[in-house]
Amino acid sequence: MKLFFGTFEGESAFLNEDESQHFAKVLRGSEGDIVNITDGDGRLAECEIISVSKKTVEGKILNLQENYEQKKYYLHVAIAPTKNIERIEFFLEKATEIGIDEITFLQSFHSERKNIKIERLEKIVQSATKQSLKAYLPKLNDLVKFHDFIQRDFSDYKTCIAHCESDIERTPFTTILKDTPEKILVMIGPEGDFSREEIKAAYDHLFTGITLGKQRFRTETAALQAVFATDWSFNH
Repeated sequence: MKLFFGTFEGESAFLNEDESQHFAKVLRGSEGDIVNITDGDGRLAECEIISVSKKTVEGKILNLQENYEQKKYYLHVAIAPTKNIERIEFFLEKATEIGIDEITFLQSFHSERKNIKIERLEKIVQSATKQSLKAYLPKLNDLVKFHDFIQRDFSDYKTCIAHCESDIERTPFTTILKDTPEKILVMIGPEGDFSREEIKAAYDHLFTGITLGKQRFRTETAALQAVFATDWSFNH
């Protein structure tokens, strides 16, 4: 079953212009087709298409589910984008398929990449959401400086910073998850890791230092490890 993004009005659902063009021109969809439509905020509807044009496709809602497959937790990963952006794109795709709620891109001391094309990354997340038939579209935040980020109000989160400095106290991430926090924030550094000054600053802002395992992971692998561990902890 195909999944599209759209809006709901009463007993009808409407695809946006891009989705309408994809449905009509690429997929050659027509009236009478049965599709799934989501607003990206937890609502999923089975719809019968009743009107097709180049700019708007309208569907009659046959069945609407609220909070479709809502998770028991909210996971926010803040990650320093890698020099090779394809590795971050891979992370976004797989993390969306597994289950992630929010991603922020960090600019830290050892960052090799100073800019990103957020629009392209948003399309990757949207595509992965549709491919995996999810009703929640992860929120994607643009690049922010490390010190600006840690000063934000995360009082309702369990905040963690993953780093490789073995002489600075760290807790296994799996131990953190045993307390089943409802909202979790994990910061993942660049290939050169966070600087010691950044780690200390994060600790000063009540972040907990964590380790994601005995291995030393690449940036995108470490981030995926956090996503896998969280999903496993809450669903097994």
